[in-house]
Amino acid sequence: METNPPEYKTPGQLIEGLLAARGWTKRTLAVVLGVDESTVNRWTADKQAINASIALSLEDVLDAPAERFLELQREFDLAKARFAHRPDPGRKNRLHLFGGLPISEMIKRGWIAAEDIRDVPAVERGLTKFFGVAKPDEIEILPHAAKKTMVASEPTPTQLAWLYRVKTIASEMLVPKYSPEALDRAIKALKVLTEAPEEARKVSRILADCGIRFVIVESLPSAKIDGVCFWLDDNSPVIGLSLRHDRIDNFWFVLRHELEHVRQGHGKSAMILDTELEGARAGTGEAISEEERVANDAASNFCIPAAQMDAFIARKSPFFSERDMIGFARTLKVHPGLVAGQLQHRTQRYDRFRQHLAPIRTHVISGAAVDGWGNIYPVDD
Repeated sequence: METNPPEYKTPGQLIEGLLAARGWTKRTLAVVLGVDESTVNRWTADKQAINASIALSLEDVLDAPAERFLELQREFDLAKARFAHRPDPGRKNRLHLFGGLPISEMIKRGWIAAEDIRDVPAVERGLTKFFGVAKPDEIEILPHAAKKTMVASEPTPTQLAWLYRVKTIASEMLVPKYSPEALDRAIKALKVLTEAPEEARKVSRILADCGIRFVIVESLPSAKIDGVCFWLDDNSPVIGLSLRHDRIDNFWFVLRHELEHVRQGHGKSAMILDTELEGARAGTGEAISEEERVANDAASNFCIPAAQMDAFIARKSPFFSERDMIGFARTLKVHPGLVAGQLQHRTQRYDRFRQHLAPIRTHVISGAAVDGWGNIYPVDD
């Protein structure tokens, strides 16, 4: 007998069909298998599930594959479950929140007031507060939530969490009204600081004096953020850095890059998020947007003027001695690490002069608005 016709939707229906084909009653099957007739009645009524052992017994006497009984049982169970299932709208929200955001790291960093990621109500309360919304389903990373940060690119949930932390800290800072003229003076003052790593401790004060909120937030795992530029309003620019690369050349390049965004008025309509600002992305190639080309060019010339860098390379290429490199830095009154960084970028030889790429993070964060590396910036409730 055909055991796979479409009319058999349950194992009970298949048993009934096989019995009818043989002219057997349910009592006959019960006697053959050595079970109660009531048991057979439950099988045919699909009130008792057919397990592997029962399926093998039925295979022995009804000449039908055990797999077919089990397949029908599985499909029947799933159909019943689907009928009884009631969608939980909160489950998909939790999928995006807990699957996308670095919840454990946010708890560890003190951004969320919860003891453990498994305390879902506490985490959701913490996230609601962190993102500044009335309820969890309004959090920005959810597909149906209205966008609030207006980021120019499409940030990942992890990047978005970092951005919100920068924005929250910046919103609590008190600085004078922004002045473009003061920024031009500040850039000249910052240039003087490039001779020594320890001078970077003055950066935060200089930027505050010209009306720029300067915030440093340690990067989150996999975020790959270097910096961000945005405006709280038309007179309140914000620069956020992650300092994920603790090198003097990288710090000054990224800072000057973000300062040029402010200087040009970039980031007023949409946050300018800079990620992996190195290699080709730090250049001026055709693949780079106009805003980024302008910022990269300003940053590169700030570290080492392009004309002087070109002349140095033309004179010394292809052999660059450490003595010549240090002498060139002294002539320009900059730290050798800035020359080393430019040479690495221009020659693609990142193994050269690495010992001159001095760490700078401890100096930069001195006196700045900092969150990370064991420090939690005090945010008002």
